[in-house]
Amino acid sequence: MNSTPEDGCFRIALVSPPWPLFNRPSIQLGSLKAFIQSRFSRRSIQVEAHHFYLEVAKQVGYRRYHDISQRMWPAEAVFAALLYPEQRPAAARLFQKETAGMDGVLGKNFDRIVESSRKAAAQYVQATDWKRYGLVGFSMCLCQMTSTLYLIRRIKQRCPGLPVVVGGGLFEPDSMQAFFRIFPEIDAVVLGEGERPLEKIVAHLMEGNPIGDLRQTGGVITRTGIEPGKRTAFCQVPELDRLPVPDFEDYFRLLKSFGPGDTFFPTLPLEISRGCWWQSSKAERGKRGCAFCNLNLQWSGYRSKSPKRAAAEIDELTSRYQALSVALTDNLLPRRESQETFDRIGSLGKDLALFAELRPTTSPDLLRKLGAAGVREVQIGIEALSSRLLKKLNKGTSAIQNLETMKHCEALGIKQTSNLILCFPGSDQEDVRQTLRALDFASPFRPLKTVYFWLGVGSRVYRNPRRFGLKAVYNHPRYRALFPAEVTGSVRLLVQTYRGDRVLQQRLWRPVKQRVRQWISDYAELKRSGEGPILGFRDGRDFLIIRQRRTGGEPIHHRLTGTSRKIYLHCSRHRSFNTILQRFPEFSEDKIRSFLHMMIEKRLMFEENDRYLSLAIPRNPQ
Repeated sequence: MNSTPEDGCFRIALVSPPWPLFNRPSIQLGSLKAFIQSRFSRRSIQVEAHHFYLEVAKQVGYRRYHDISQRMWPAEAVFAALLYPEQRPAAARLFQKETAGMDGVLGKNFDRIVESSRKAAAQYVQATDWKRYGLVGFSMCLCQMTSTLYLIRRIKQRCPGLPVVVGGGLFEPDSMQAFFRIFPEIDAVVLGEGERPLEKIVAHLMEGNPIGDLRQTGGVITRTGIEPGKRTAFCQVPELDRLPVPDFEDYFRLLKSFGPGDTFFPTLPLEISRGCWWQSSKAERGKRGCAFCNLNLQWSGYRSKSPKRAAAEIDELTSRYQALSVALTDNLLPRRESQETFDRIGSLGKDLALFAELRPTTSPDLLRKLGAAGVREVQIGIEALSSRLLKKLNKGTSAIQNLETMKHCEALGIKQTSNLILCFPGSDQEDVRQTLRALDFASPFRPLKTVYFWLGVGSRVYRNPRRFGLKAVYNHPRYRALFPAEVTGSVRLLVQTYRGDRVLQQRLWRPVKQRVRQWISDYAELKRSGEGPILGFRDGRDFLIIRQRRTGGEPIHHRLTGTSRKIYLHCSRHRSFNTILQRFPEFSEDKIRSFLHMMIEKRLMFEENDRYLSLAIPRNPQ
């Protein structure tokens, strides 16, 4: 282990390798740096956050870096070619295959991208005096495995005694022994949340103890202290309000060192909560949580910051770094506190541009508050437009709820960039039929992005494969292009695949893929060719005029008067037929059903399980 410098200051380097989004600081590094510095005397410790991915982005080119960072396999292929030179031909083929539909030029430049990445890494490793540090920590999340391992190997070659610890969401606890054997440069792994485990490691080293003497403890597994069969419990901060405000100074200092042509205005990452309340309900443990999701395995339970603290943190960070774009990194916003939180954010008097992730059950009232506070883009957990499939996914939502939230986002001008999962194991022709029907009604709203189901370590499908019709589960074959057989044969990696109904699923979902492609094309054409909503209305107090724009033809206009108008407006949120009947007792059941069915035939309303939703949005929303 490196000795403590003569000045008595214990120095830590926290490193984030490629390929996170280049235009924002690392929330992991900023949070860990602020926490560790708050727990020890400033004179006794110094923490540096190395946003190495930003240096690679500058070297590779921002546009090219961004395109690579959007896909896991191309991202991992670049540094796999450096980490394992013998894998380079296979990594190049994988890169070219996976980027074929993104940018034809990208795949042809694989060797140039690899060389640019190598130069950036060599310059970084050689220019850094690693002997100054008592510990180096790496944040290793999605798309960062090969780049992290490559950097660690290069650093250890220059400074063999330097303790190295890695953390992130890529680790399968049952593979730790094999992991340490194959990657001997790594001394310890943090499982789960990093703050308190890292504090333990730092305190242990500052007392002059070798890292190998640290036994397996809460959130930490060491090479020499691993105990086979023993599960390591998480070690979390109980209240998020106790955390210091993240420190992004190192990122902005690095960005300022670039020339004028390479600078930009970054987006600030900020977390209001950790975990997923839909997954973590104690009352229904084992029944809640999306079946495909493995995003919240590094946390136990759900915790959130108070509204006062969340708003104050946004205010402080945007003022400190003079930036107005903020990405909320939460997997799910708090249920109860969000109204007050966004009221407080909206009262800051700043023209913010916020991004957030939402559940489809988010109310229109809360969506309006989000929009008023500055939320410009959201990712909604839609995943499917078939209620039958949503039940298999364990989403706890319905197709009509998904359409309603898409509609309200369209009305408020909030850009929603949400996914539609294809080929979920066990889905069938009826799931596809329901999806295609819903797509006929979703056309006025911003299209969803189709994504193929992938099997992640730790997800419910992974834990219960037989329940979902999976006959065998194993590492995804694309890993063979990245790693030698010793790795793929002994370490359980993040992305898995399976034997089962994959070929059947691809055939079943092909029509949905084609329909969404047409949806994207039609939506773009209609947005280019005219103003106002694709399906919108103007209210004349006792009559309603609906304009239905369409590709290849003039708009169709519909006029609703009297009670027809009232029923249509009443269903701006989805209503059961009984609720509608009770609201308008002066009309017979047959008359109301006749009107509703007419609206459905004209694609002006959507019906599901005797619940009805009006689809047109106000031309001038309040």
